[in-house]
Amino acid sequence: MTGDFMLPGLLALLFGYGFGSIPFGLILSRLAGLGDVRRIGSGNIGATNVLRTGNKKVAALTLAADMAKGLAPVLIVHQNFGLKLALLAGLGAMLGHIFPIWLKFKGGKGVATYIGVLAGLFWPSALIFCLIWLASAFTTRISSLSALIASALVPLSGIYSGTAQPLLLAGGLAMFSLIIFAAHHENIGRLIRGTESRIGGK
Repeated sequence: MTGDFMLPGLLALLFGYGFGSIPFGLILSRLAGLGDVRRIGSGNIGATNVLRTGNKKVAALTLAADMAKGLAPVLIVHQNFGLKLALLAGLGAMLGHIFPIWLKFKGGKGVATYIGVLAGLFWPSALIFCLIWLASAFTTRISSLSALIASALVPLSGIYSGTAQPLLLAGGLAMFSLIIFAAHHENIGRLIRGTESRIGGK
């Protein structure tokens, strides 16, 4: 970073982190009387684990909220300060969700927040991600694998986006996808062993 970019970049990163670190899964689950969602299933605060409580409405609200906390900071920064700072806001939002300071840096896997970030940067990328996820989930019935496949492919949408800075956008999306892969390292291990749970399975 140049000197002129360093401070705005840091502020964009922190702005995104502030949004991303809000633990909606934990908050909504407790408000609904479902207890601490970290004590069940995978122990994370994302919508997939909230769904394990059996409350689909709270899980859906968590999904929407986690998407919104990626969308809001990126959209605000993108519209007012451009793509470079918006990418840093998106990075902050994803890191905030995965490593929230309020929960001793133990959060969710970042998929829903990534979709929100995509929507704030270039909404067709968010749509492409969701379509790939749905097609893969229908075929494999494995949520984590579907997220990984969608994450691996969606950076290509940046290259062919027709935006003013397609390579910068694609590079940012690739960075976010690597974060998703890192957050799913345990899932990847189970996929290799053939022990990863399937959608609808116990």
